[in-house]
Amino acid sequence: MPVEGGSSSGSASAARHPKQKRKAHSLSIRRTNSTEERPPGILRGDMLEGQDSKLPLGLRNNLLDLFGQIEREFENLYIENLELRREIDSLNERLTGDGQAIEGGDPSKGALKAKASHSTSQLSQKLKTTYKASTSKIVSSFKATTGSRALCQLLKEYIGHRDGIWDLSVTRTQPVVLGTASADHSALLWSIETGKCLLRYAGHAGSVNSIKFHPTEQMALTASGDQTAHIWRYMVQLPAPQPPPDVSAPCDDDQDSSDREEGEVDGDGPSEVPTVRVATATLKSHQGVVIAADWLVGGRQVVTASWDRAANLYEVETSELVHTLTGHDQELTHCCTHPTQRLVVTSSRDTTFRLWDFRDPSIHSVNVFQGHTDTVTSAVFTVGDNVVSGSDDRTVKVWDLKNMRSPIATIRTDSAVNRISVSANQRIIALPHDNRQVRLFDMSGVRLARLPRSNRMGHRRMVCCTAWNEENQACNLFTCGFDRQAIGWNINIPALLQEK
Repeated sequence: MPVEGGSSSGSASAARHPKQKRKAHSLSIRRTNSTEERPPGILRGDMLEGQDSKLPLGLRNNLLDLFGQIEREFENLYIENLELRREIDSLNERLTGDGQAIEGGDPSKGALKAKASHSTSQLSQKLKTTYKASTSKIVSSFKATTGSRALCQLLKEYIGHRDGIWDLSVTRTQPVVLGTASADHSALLWSIETGKCLLRYAGHAGSVNSIKFHPTEQMALTASGDQTAHIWRYMVQLPAPQPPPDVSAPCDDDQDSSDREEGEVDGDGPSEVPTVRVATATLKSHQGVVIAADWLVGGRQVVTASWDRAANLYEVETSELVHTLTGHDQELTHCCTHPTQRLVVTSSRDTTFRLWDFRDPSIHSVNVFQGHTDTVTSAVFTVGDNVVSGSDDRTVKVWDLKNMRSPIATIRTDSAVNRISVSANQRIIALPHDNRQVRLFDMSGVRLARLPRSNRMGHRRMVCCTAWNEENQACNLFTCGFDRQAIGWNINIPALLQEK
């Protein structure tokens, strides 16, 4: 998660409080009495005599124990392999015996009878039906997507921040630009087509952890580690568009990008760009890092989420604090507002997310949902009546607002999930992961694609956030990460849905 201050990528990454990572796997070897399987009378010292080694005898004995145990593990695997081979041979014999009747007594040249062929076909079909369900998920992860080169194409890379990028957003008004929030204490506005930096906001004294744009006006809302949220106005002029680069890649690209250094970024930062240093309004009622902020429908109020375990509701015109939303047991990680109703959802390290209802001015109800087992990194509304939550427990859950007792779909992944986003038109969920992957799912939990991650493109460190832009009949997905860059992708939605 974003940190309060500092512009060093290494220091900010090391201080990603409150999020703590686990190792994916650990190896645990139990010590056993290795002498119980040795012939009597043969001691460790006798086995080690004559061997030239400077290791202490006790250490060498421990090594013998461990190597002996490893040998037994390999022996067990070998035995299991033999058993599996026997089962395969048995199935082959069954197929041959039940389905093949050889004429002429020559198995190598005989022809199959029609009845035997029919029997073989039935048995083969039965085996396929039996194992299809259990292997379909595994097979789908290795599926080579036909025509996948047309599914997603690199639009542009947005390079210029001096530290990791925590959040990004696309304006809802013309001109349509991309905004990024970074640990280098700045927020940048970019031309989507050209990748040129148009404006820098430098009014914060800490890491900029979130950026959201006003629904109708040219105003931005940023949250920061300096314990404040700022509302500031911007004016930008888009440059002339350039020809698109001839770069494309399949969505299921499995290549790694470890050839580059983790902190390496191509190109120099933006120079000589207009800079805004003074906020129109400063919201400063929190006692801790402000991790996220968003506009309520209509844009007259904003909500902020903080590490002080509270969310605050403010009036935009007066900067007045209207409500303090308390109840979470640990630091908040994200907040999101409904696109058409006065609803707010906040997520927290306490493994829960809360739904706050402001539709009735006299009653402000709250509901608590405990569907995860680790930090809830984000929870977002869809255009319909759904909430989608992501967590460090490597799951994403889809909820129905009309019945929030249990999720209607659960997506299980191999890495912690950061700030997710859902496309408004097609309702496709974009999942950014700690392992640098970005995956696309539909609302029923079916995986649609995975964005490229190769030596030529993709993120080289943790992907922090995703954001959709579906203006002008185009569907673009933007991602940002701790490799200090944001990336734009063209997503071919019709082809993507056809592949499903």
